[in-house]
Amino acid sequence: LVGLALAASVADYDSNRIRKHEYTRPDKEDDRVRQIEALDAQTGPVLLAYPDAPEVDAILAACTRRPPASDVEADGGVHHAIWVVDDPASIDALTRAFDAMPALYIADGHHRSAAASRVAAARPGQASAQRFLAVAFPHRQMRILDYNRLVRDLRGMTPAQFLEKIGNAFAVTKAGAPVRPAMPGEFGLYLAGGWHRLQLREDLAQIVDPVSRLDVSLLADRLLEPVLGIVDPRTDKRIDFVGGGRGLAELERRVDSGEMAVAFSLYPTRMEDLMAVADAGRVMPPKSTWFEPKLADGLVSHVLD
Repeated sequence: LVGLALAASVADYDSNRIRKHEYTRPDKEDDRVRQIEALDAQTGPVLLAYPDAPEVDAILAACTRRPPASDVEADGGVHHAIWVVDDPASIDALTRAFDAMPALYIADGHHRSAAASRVAAARPGQASAQRFLAVAFPHRQMRILDYNRLVRDLRGMTPAQFLEKIGNAFAVTKAGAPVRPAMPGEFGLYLAGGWHRLQLREDLAQIVDPVSRLDVSLLADRLLEPVLGIVDPRTDKRIDFVGGGRGLAELERRVDSGEMAVAFSLYPTRMEDLMAVADAGRVMPPKSTWFEPKLADGLVSHVLD
């Protein structure tokens, strides 16, 4: 991944030109505001995606042909290399290109950007506070990992009764190996030591609404709520979530241990789906996206003083 570290406009965030796709929690916003105020700086970048921009990509590619100014290995063996864009012509070209974009999209960092907006509102005369630290990547380079689900019980059903019940909405096929879904509308199910492949009935998958057609929504609306009684995944203690970086073996482990009764593997949300939800002014269901590797804090900072 090659992206551009930049100071993004709080005004563009407030006007929704920098588009959101999830709600924020006030307590987490408060934590970020306190950190910014204590440091008088933003040290954690917001992860942004930008639509197709060949001119930007070409400038960044040219920069990376020379040795980086900094090259460090973070936890997990993730390399972070930094090149400095310091020639005025490239800076002007990048500025014009980003100014011409209809929108940018927050991939990760909603609380950081919301906190930056609050700090900006509290410091109206401070120009540096009207921007926030971000790193923008081309959306076609970004990959969202799957965000899988586990449920603690079968709501009083036996495994056989549960499989029969979900057959109303899904074609259920026993699988001899862990199921990593290959397409939207397909799900893996781990139950009682075995894997099954679920395929949503075609007539139930024909949905235009950008939120309802997400796989996380289809699973919630067609199985988790009507069959298992999971009405609000934000607050229901019977459901838990596992980021795709931890693998399907983690789903097996937690079910085999008896902690959970059933696990579901999902096809990852696509960047185009995230952007469609944001363009519609909507929000994603909870735990819809998992981004890795995470951007390291402190490599680049935006000082407000």
